[in-house]
This record gives sequence, structure tokens and C-alpha cells, in this order.
Amino acid sequence: MPRRGRGQRFHTFNVNDDHNRESLRIEIDTSLPSQRVIRAVDELVEVLGAPQRLRLDNGPEFISAALKQWAKQRGIELVHTQPDKPTQNAYIQRFNKTYRAEVLDCYVFTSLNEVRRMTEDWRHRYNHQRPHRALGGLLPAPYAIAQSPETPTSE
Repeated sequence: MPRRGRGQRFHTFNVNDDHNRESLRIEIDTSLPSQRVIRAVDELVEVLGAPQRLRLDNGPEFISAALKQWAKQRGIELVHTQPDKPTQNAYIQRFNKTYRAEVLDCYVFTSLNEVRRMTEDWRHRYNHQRPHRALGGLLPAPYAIAQSPETPTSE
């Protein structure tokens, strides 16, 4: 999703959890090739564990051999939406529209660091202060914590 700030184009890569509606990460840079996408998702896997599947569109960074190999090594299924079928990924389409309307279209950014900082502030509010109807009016971050299996304790 290219945007302009002082004439500089940038792209965003949004990673969300469909189950709890939590925004896990928004990666922002002038270019987001497959290796950058892999690094971003790998960092999330290290912290959160590997998901069963990732739903992706058909951008070149998402259909690359490198991403397919990375997913295969981790036992993660890649599910690509059909071209021109945005309703197959309706939640992320709505999220992208909200993010665009509430952040990207509201400001003229002067640097990548500025858009990253403002995005991270918005993402925190999205997860911790914005109830979601799909979650019965609950907030994504607390809902995610409540849904996660308890970590066993050793005695």
C-alpha cells in the first residue's frame, strides 16, 4: 500500500490474528520484498509461536519460493486468496481501510520513523482501547490473553 510523505513512497505489511482481531505488527518501509516479510513473520513466530496457517494475497512477496520454503520448514500452511476476491479476506480488507482512514490519509509524514511511530501508537489503541463486535464488544489484546492456553507451572 504505497503512501507519500515528502514525496517518498512507502509500503505497509499488516499482520493480524483473525481469531482475536489483534493487530500483531505493521511493518513499514520503502520496499517490503519477500525476505523482509519472512523476517517480520519469523520475529512474530519467535514470540508468539507458529500459526497453523497464514492467509495472504497474491503479491509477489507472498508467492515467492523463499516464503514457501520458510513456511514448509515450519509446518505453516500458506493460504492465498483468489485474485480479485477481496471478500475472501474481508477482515483484513476492513482493517486496512480503517488504518488508511485513521492514520495514512490523515497526515503528511516527514519520515519513515514518523509514520512508524504514529502507526505503533494507533496499533496500540486499536488493540487495547477499541472494542470489536466480532469479539462480543471485547478488546483484542485482553481477549487474546484470555483465549491463550495457560502456561503450566513447574513445582
